[in-house]
Amino acid sequence: MDIQEFIVVEGKDDTTAIKRAVNADTIETNGSAISEETLRRIAHAQEKRGVIVFTDPDYPGRRIRAIIEEHVPGVKHAFLAKEKTIAKNGKGLGIEHASDHDIREALKNVYTPNTNTIYEAEITMDDLILARLIGHPEAKNRRKQLGEILNIGMTNGKQLHKRLAMFQITAQQFGKAVALINQEEHNE
Repeated sequence: MDIQEFIVVEGKDDTTAIKRAVNADTIETNGSAISEETLRRIAHAQEKRGVIVFTDPDYPGRRIRAIIEEHVPGVKHAFLAKEKTIAKNGKGLGIEHASDHDIREALKNVYTPNTNTIYEAEITMDDLILARLIGHPEAKNRRKQLGEILNIGMTNGKQLHKRLAMFQITAQQFGKAVALINQEEHNE
């Protein structure tokens, strides 16, 4: 599988995992304190071939994603569920621990966020409450499942509404995902 865009990862172990799974060039941020030089390199890569941000599903990974998004609009995003990035010994989490198959699947399901601020979200906060994604004891678990189904990553309640709009998730896609979550709960 050849990837045209540069893939932004956190470190060299992530680069090793990406290159094992696909044919791609990477840019390493070397942690969550991204330097101005690295941001310039990412911006240049975005102009030339495009960029896919593929960071770990943890707080530093989300922080890196947000910093890049703020400085380099229009980058694409690939996400992996936390469970797919846990080290075999259970000590550690990151893209470097993911299987080649999971990395390829995440890269097939890349999202380009909508940078048009006029875009109106189809899904309302009331929809999120009705779907028990906010303000409910099981909300966190349900958001986790929704993020996996829609390939938009794990979010907190505030971020969910923004991310659904940013990735232009339709009411139909949202409804199908919520129905799947409800069905899984019913079958337990």
